[in-house]
Amino acid sequence: MKHLIALAITAGASPLLAQDISLQLPIDCTLGKTCFIQQFTDRDPGPEAKDFTCGTLSYDGHKGTDFALATHEDRLNGVDVLAAADGRIRGVRDGMPDLGLDNTPSDEIEGRDCGNGVVIDHGNGWETQYCHMAQGSVMVQDGDTVTAGTPLGQVGFSGRTQFPHLHLSVRHNGAVVDPFAPNTDSCADSELSLWAKDIAYQPSAILDLGLSDAVPEYDAIKQGLPEADIARNEPLVLWGYAYGAQPGDVMSFLITGPHGEIFRHDVTVDRQQAQYFRAGGLKAPKGGWPTGRYTGLVSVSRDGRLVDRRVTQAEIHG
Repeated sequence: MKHLIALAITAGASPLLAQDISLQLPIDCTLGKTCFIQQFTDRDPGPEAKDFTCGTLSYDGHKGTDFALATHEDRLNGVDVLAAADGRIRGVRDGMPDLGLDNTPSDEIEGRDCGNGVVIDHGNGWETQYCHMAQGSVMVQDGDTVTAGTPLGQVGFSGRTQFPHLHLSVRHNGAVVDPFAPNTDSCADSELSLWAKDIAYQPSAILDLGLSDAVPEYDAIKQGLPEADIARNEPLVLWGYAYGAQPGDVMSFLITGPHGEIFRHDVTVDRQQAQYFRAGGLKAPKGGWPTGRYTGLVSVSRDGRLVDRRVTQAEIHG
């Protein structure tokens, strides 16, 4: 990392890189499996929004990187927020409720959009801010010295947020820096990043999926659904919950049972959506479903190319 930065400085890159900082993942999860980068820093100077690849995983004025959990159940199970680099704590807030934007009184959010959070001073003008942490979970105090990977608290649902996630902001001398492309002011491919290890860009992904006996309510999906108990004479429904939808994306459903394929269906997305869900299924045949294991496969494709696929299973008993 230092060698690459030295080469970039020689080539005349942004002076931001003259004072090196190397960031570790600020959340204790597995990207693409148990957490997802749903939104990046907005690189568009106007009213539109673009991420560092010129993609649409951002919104106007977004000043950080959002590491999202799939459901509120994951949040309630506890996911640690970690210091991204060595430094000293210079700001802490705790005590805001985990109610999100829609359920927190506006006067409690005004001026406290970050919710419960922590700011770390890393020296040489660098600082990181960690937002939307769980009420009562913050475990550091002003003036504490931390090293990269030190637990700071847990992912929550406090402040101006509509889904459970950690918002990480990176700043240098007070100016927002996109850690994925710190040496450019526009959206473009960047050979450099501030991350100690490469982080793959995922334009869309399946957050959760399941087999059930009815199309579930969207709010229930976002909370996190338990494994379904499906009776032989009930409908069989496969649902998928994903982020990063673009018009023309296709979510595909395939259900197989003890005797092979029983359902296949494609749904084309008609608009851009930060999060969305779709479902498909069929009624039970006369005499009910054969007992045994049923497998559901949900996939998302864009421009004919597979973006993500996940599998779930359920047992139907006699």
